[in-house]
Amino acid sequence: MICADELNSALDKMILSASGWRAVFAADGGEESSSCDISAANRIICGAAAFVFADFLKLKSCGQNPQNKPLVLLGADTRPTGKSIAEAIMPVLIAQGCDVQYAGIIAAPEIMAWARNRPGAGNQTADTGFIYISASHNPIGHNGLKFGLTDGGVLPAKDAVELIANFRAFLGNNDCICKIDSIFSAANRDTGLYSSLLNNTENSKKAAFKAYYDFCGETVYGGQQKGEPSVAAALKDGLEKMPLGVVCDFNGSARTVSIDREFLSAAGLKFECINDKPGQIVHRIVPEGESLLPCAGLLEEVHNRNASFMLGYVPDCDGDRGNLVIWDTQTGSSRHMESDSSGKTRVLEAQEVFALACAAELSHLAWMENSDSASLPRKTAVAVNDPTSMRIDRIAQAFGASVFRAEVGEANVVSLARRLRTEGYTVRILGEGSAGGNITHPSAVRDPINTVMAIVKLLSIRSSGRPGLFEIWCRRSGQMDKYRGNFTLADIISSLPQFVTTPAYNKDAVLRINAKDHAILKDRYGEIFLREWEKRKNELKSNFGFFGWEAVAYNGLEEKRNLVRFEEAGRGGLKIIFFDSKRNETAYIWMRGSATEPVFRIMADVQGSDNRIERYLLDWQRDMIMESDQ
Repeated sequence: MICADELNSALDKMILSASGWRAVFAADGGEESSSCDISAANRIICGAAAFVFADFLKLKSCGQNPQNKPLVLLGADTRPTGKSIAEAIMPVLIAQGCDVQYAGIIAAPEIMAWARNRPGAGNQTADTGFIYISASHNPIGHNGLKFGLTDGGVLPAKDAVELIANFRAFLGNNDCICKIDSIFSAANRDTGLYSSLLNNTENSKKAAFKAYYDFCGETVYGGQQKGEPSVAAALKDGLEKMPLGVVCDFNGSARTVSIDREFLSAAGLKFECINDKPGQIVHRIVPEGESLLPCAGLLEEVHNRNASFMLGYVPDCDGDRGNLVIWDTQTGSSRHMESDSSGKTRVLEAQEVFALACAAELSHLAWMENSDSASLPRKTAVAVNDPTSMRIDRIAQAFGASVFRAEVGEANVVSLARRLRTEGYTVRILGEGSAGGNITHPSAVRDPINTVMAIVKLLSIRSSGRPGLFEIWCRRSGQMDKYRGNFTLADIISSLPQFVTTPAYNKDAVLRINAKDHAILKDRYGEIFLREWEKRKNELKSNFGFFGWEAVAYNGLEEKRNLVRFEEAGRGGLKIIFFDSKRNETAYIWMRGSATEPVFRIMADVQGSDNRIERYLLDWQRDMIMESDQ
């Protein structure tokens, strides 16, 4: 049996947030370790997490039917330590009186759709929940846990904070190690329930697969007005007239055993892939930068065989995000990625992907209205995180939609969208532009299927009797001069608002700081910024057209404008927005400490195409923060 010091040491290394609980779980401590084993301390931690989540579900179901046993759906991505963590969780859930269904390897959106499909789905007091074993885009030696109910997403921030507090309190008890260890010992003596659970894994996986497949159809195609053609029919017609192919580098992720092949093929798309064996992780998990190169190579190879292949995607390990590679027909662009011969494959930036998805899904909404004005439902909104580029504001403005921002964290953005719906808004699309991908209602999690299909709809639902999606976007944005009948994906991208934005995973966007109290750091930063503004304001006005600024704080779902005391941002996001002479927002600088990694992130976003301005602002931001940290 381990001692309390070992347990506390392991606990101190964990990051606990609404986005998930994460740590290096590999027994040898290596971030890139392929070890399947976890330490004895981490086994206790996993058992304790299961123990408190079971109690959490029992409290949620109190008053409904106390005789019901809570049902916990369990699954994992393809990290080496996933099975060991599941084996530590299952006996504790069973000992706590839970029914458990274990699906083995499963994508994050899949387990959430499975939970959503359970009886009582959508009821926050339902006695069903899920535990998903994953560390998302972190290196393979990491792992972690995500928790949720039946509303299709992870726990809202309020519930997540409560669960974390309960977890810490449980591990603070003197008998916590003995309590979990005794459950493990009993499970080793009586393996009946445990064996039955493992034997039913295949059936659980089939149920999850079907629930996810059906739910994706609902999400991608949306509703249908009586007597009007459906989105699915229009898409099928467009793909028959102009075939389109998609490639995928699965990189051994949980999506290797998910719905991708079947769903995309059924939609009418051609599909090819690489690295499609579970656990066949051949490069960095985070789908950014060099991790997109194998997909770019695959797209080039397949396109040269079949010119209809125009798009590729790479998911992360749990499959809830996927960044894109395209075949760019506009040669000579400075943004082209180097490839073997033609140089036409290009990795899309995360903010660019989200902008495309927004233009597509807002056009989808307008298409459903089937009016010449291509108007949206009254009170339409887009919910995003605080470092999402202002290009989204320009896209929303073209449709008469509003943009609302929450602090970084998928749970925050999903909760904000839910609140907006209670206020009468239609919120079809939401997400974290800084991380790429999108969430399409009624889904409550990022999903590369939704991202790919948003762009496919924009490409393939063409004008025929009524405006297609791209024509709707061109009309609404006043760019009919850019519309032509034989448009390409490059034409669509060139119609997006021009902004230069720091990529979230760029090495220059990540800082290591010493300050533990971020409120104090931001207070010092405020003093430094005011000094620097006075020193540089004439230069900023003449060179960049900045006539004024405003500080904004983002904490959870709350946005506080006209901030005077910068320390009020606390551990949340802090943004300085710059205005032109007409008080139009034209640029921002942003900062926030990560809740899932031990880093401090910074970013700049600038209207236009001059990356020198973005570089100036980012360097200035870095200098001010580093001075604040002294």
